[in-house]
Amino acid sequence: MKGVKVDRNLILRVADNAKLSLTDKEIDEFLPQLKEVLEFFSSIDEVDTKGIEPSTQPVEIRNVLREDVVKPSLSQDDALANTEHKKDGYFKGPRAV
Repeated sequence: MKGVKVDRNLILRVADNAKLSLTDKEIDEFLPQLKEVLEFFSSIDEVDTKGIEPSTQPVEIRNVLREDVVKPSLSQDDALANTEHKKDGYFKGPRAV
């Protein structure tokens, strides 16, 4: 990455932020790996994005639901007409303890 010096101190800062304790062997192992990762991500800065609109979604999001339209529906009496299990204008279900 431009302007970031990838060295032992950076590894120790990252490890401290992540609450990790690294041995000297692990630091020596991770240092070239971190350099490689950061160099790869810095190559993204070189991509020409002029004329490209920012996007947070790879595909267009569309509302697939129908329009909310008020239509006539069953009355309470019609809804309860075919059940024996009703009380005070409501369906009566099994007792929950």
